[in-house]
Amino acid sequence: MNRKILLFDLDGTLLTSDKTVSPLTASAVERAREKAYIVGISTSRSESNSRKFLSCIAPDVIISSGGALVTKNGEILCCECFDGDETARVIAKARQVCGDDLHITADTVGDSSEYYLNFTPEQDVLFESWGNITFTDFNDFHSLTLKLCFEIEDDTTAEKLRAALPECDCIRFTDGFWYKFTKAGITKESAIYHLCDSLGIGTADITAFGDDLADIGMLQLCGTGVAMGNARPEVKEIADIIIGSNDEDGIAEYLSAVINSDQ
Repeated sequence: MNRKILLFDLDGTLLTSDKTVSPLTASAVERAREKAYIVGISTSRSESNSRKFLSCIAPDVIISSGGALVTKNGEILCCECFDGDETARVIAKARQVCGDDLHITADTVGDSSEYYLNFTPEQDVLFESWGNITFTDFNDFHSLTLKLCFEIEDDTTAEKLRAALPECDCIRFTDGFWYKFTKAGITKESAIYHLCDSLGIGTADITAFGDDLADIGMLQLCGTGVAMGNARPEVKEIADIIIGSNDEDGIAEYLSAVINSDQ
């Protein structure tokens, strides 16, 4: 393999089940960087939240909030957010379709960007991994917003909301009942095109790693699509390569083989 960029999803991919990067994986990524690979992250998490996991990786590129924000070495390459009125409208429509007690989260943008929610999650590993959060009732919420998520347990209701918001891109996270809404056409794939334009490369120069439905388009778009051993069956079906799981240092084993073949 001779790809210029390594692009990793976080949860279920680069991160183990306890939300850490294993020392073996961190070491393998660093060796790849020494071989002139650009290291990137592509995640549905916010950028500020993502960075708390990545001190051992120090990525050159971060695609965050499901593709709504792209930064390279701290410089913003692309920022696609709902304006204040759009944010309020999407929230109002979601409550109209799903009920006033709907659980909501929001990634906001700007120097004071924060992660907002209107409920108290269980104190589990995932909640602890979210970092700093701000509670709000979203009743008068007009912030610039990269991504809105709604917890919808009924598939029929979720489809009604998807149909009611044609100006949004929507995808479900399969580890629960959460649906992500960004502006229409804003996905990990759209972010990758912005990245390629900035770096002067093609998508064939990227090796992408993922595990969930939100990663399918990314793996199909890039030169090499790598599915984790713990990936959803749909992800494995479209991947070029299937490696070990996120808890078995699958990435470290794969990168070590790639680096040795480059020598």
